[in-house]
Amino acid sequence: MEKIKKLKKAFDKEKIDGYMITKNDEFFGEYIPEHNDRLKYISNFSGSYGFALILKNKNYLFVDGRYTLQAHNQAGKFFTIITFPNKMPYDILKNKKLVIGVDPKLFTKNTLSIFFKKNNCKFKPISNNLVDKIWSRKIKTSKDFFYQLPDSSRSENYRSKIDKIVLNLRKSGADFQFITASENNAWLFNIRGHDTKYTPIPYSYSLIDKNKNIKLFCNLNKISPSLKKKLNKIQFIKTESLDKILSKIKEKKFITDKGTCSFYFENLILKNNYILNLSDPIYFLKAVKNKNEIKNVKMAHIYDGAALTKFLFWLKKNFHKKKITEISASKKLYSFRKNNKKFKFSSFPTISGSGPNGAIIHYKPDKKTNRKLKKGDIYLVDSGGQYEFGTTDVTRTISLKNSDNRIKNIFTRILKGHIAVADYKLKKNTSGAEIDILARKYLKQIGLDYAHGTGHGVGYFLNVHEGPHAISKNNKINFQEGMIVSNEPGYYEKNKFGIRIENLIYVKKFKKKKFFESLTMAPIDKELINKKLLSLEEKKWLNNYHKKVFNNIKDFMLKNEIQELKKACSII
Repeated sequence: MEKIKKLKKAFDKEKIDGYMITKNDEFFGEYIPEHNDRLKYISNFSGSYGFALILKNKNYLFVDGRYTLQAHNQAGKFFTIITFPNKMPYDILKNKKLVIGVDPKLFTKNTLSIFFKKNNCKFKPISNNLVDKIWSRKIKTSKDFFYQLPDSSRSENYRSKIDKIVLNLRKSGADFQFITASENNAWLFNIRGHDTKYTPIPYSYSLIDKNKNIKLFCNLNKISPSLKKKLNKIQFIKTESLDKILSKIKEKKFITDKGTCSFYFENLILKNNYILNLSDPIYFLKAVKNKNEIKNVKMAHIYDGAALTKFLFWLKKNFHKKKITEISASKKLYSFRKNNKKFKFSSFPTISGSGPNGAIIHYKPDKKTNRKLKKGDIYLVDSGGQYEFGTTDVTRTISLKNSDNRIKNIFTRILKGHIAVADYKLKKNTSGAEIDILARKYLKQIGLDYAHGTGHGVGYFLNVHEGPHAISKNNKINFQEGMIVSNEPGYYEKNKFGIRIENLIYVKKFKKKKFFESLTMAPIDKELINKKLLSLEEKKWLNNYHKKVFNNIKDFMLKNEIQELKKACSII
């Protein structure tokens, strides 16, 4: 590949043996502008997470289990595809004394230490990104102003949030908190923007000291006079001045976050200061939604569930009458969502996969792969919306007639795992790792499993994937009242089909007991269920869920749709 050859020409000049390319930009968000997607440019891989290690004689692309098939399809010709964490860069470069070039603004020290452990490799920071040197692209940036959430959508006043940050600074003995994650600044100041496609993120950094002096570093052209007035306790400074201001601070203690504070900024701070071994407390603070946020999110899910249900009814009625493809189906679903004035935009690229494409966990159809939906197909659609009062994420798998018994049995076992999570009574300290086992239990009974976590946290009109909590094999964060998490077990058979059932749920507390309550409001396809495999308790859960779905979305359905809804939500 010509791009890779051009890149490697710089190795001798820079005195390096290899170069690392990551998906993220300098703000470490999940979704980035097209002009910052260096990994896609160099490898053709379009997934939301991964990184490349390019050596003089070999090219490696590292992805997690969600993207293995996709990576092989998109980049397998020029890259050796490696699924991590099963295999890491230190496994590849074991005992090799190499110098690896990195853009210091795109990697954290923590990330590099995880990737390479105590390998003999040395890292050479190269400030002028080597991909940028060979990539002639047009940089398109949003000119839209940042804006503050309306009163009805806010979780709490930004000054109240600042008080929590300052209190944490004083308790920890720190002088400054340097906030490098844009979504954390968005939460802290109740502001949103349009710097990324699927998340309402305003690109920014902030610096807060223990005396409540607040500096927000951003593109000043995006700060309107009205926002300045509303945030009158904040000093707005252009991003280009950040280096200079940090360099002037001496002998102070900082709180940064090892997951989003870059190699570059960490070194800049450490020249004259100390960094405490603490995380950004905002991750946990924004993960715990208050009662107003939960109330608003419930409404977002009702709107969203009605749109999705309308789409599913339309699809089942029309797929055999006219040509419907994965792309046209995705566009139709978007149109149903867009009919609601409260809908802003999609929360991530819609996964619309039929038959063998459904087996690609994070599949996005394009002109080359776009498939016509046919009778007998299993169709998987994973989608979500951004509303000013909530973020949604839901997956439904439906039968386009005549599914065989094996598929029904697998679907039912996935459903059993889904119910086991949804119906779990949380103990005082229950982590995602403990719950993940339940989701996989019934698939494992027949020797099956899936290569992704069972659930991820979800933001409040922010990131569709949000930490620190998750339902996964290694997540040890205990669930707290108000946390939202997805519940999405699945199974994927290469070149044949994919199945996933996903609802968002949240932790509810009643009479000192914690349990999950469903947020997602859309029927689960009963045509794919083998009733004989469900226990009485599981049938009870499903019937109660469908009753709730019917009562919540019926007022948004047309007369003919209500009849279909009654059938879809009938007792099993």
